[in-house]
Amino acid sequence: MTGRVLVLNASYEPINICTERRAVKMIFKGVARMEEHNGHLLRSAKLAMHAPSVIRLAEYRHIPHERRSLSRKNILLRDQFTCQYCGKVFQPADLTLDHVVPRSGGGSSTWENLVACCRKCNHRKGSGAPEAAGMTLLKKPKAFSVHVSRQIMRYLGQKDETWRKYLYYED
Repeated sequence: MTGRVLVLNASYEPINICTERRAVKMIFKGVARMEEHNGHLLRSAKLAMHAPSVIRLAEYRHIPHERRSLSRKNILLRDQFTCQYCGKVFQPADLTLDHVVPRSGGGSSTWENLVACCRKCNHRKGSGAPEAAGMTLLKKPKAFSVHVSRQIMRYLGQKDETWRKYLYYED
């Protein structure tokens, strides 16, 4: 019961991702309703139910503009495990975080200055600016926002067809 479940507000707005275990608890408490299931059955001694894939909160919750914590995991998710210099996709263990403006040059550890970078590109760039090494970023790094949050949800849910209609995929 560790699969991912998309959590929608009562207005069908995607607001979070949780585990199947958490989603089932929310359903049994009456806090949420199952909108989509993934086809797997969850069984107990007295009950069998489909494993949720998408749940919707029973009551609308105001979600204030939140600041997502700056972490390696969140930077890698934002950049979709892609080196922002060469464009190749890597496993998380094969990526590093790169300061676009190096710390030695006054750069800080912020959403706008950190990007996912493969070891080869990080070594090539060294402690200089990307332009000095003849490198360019694929895209300008952005701070966490509602749009970045949805981008992360889309990335995590791209293999789950039941999420598509809630995350505004274009065909």
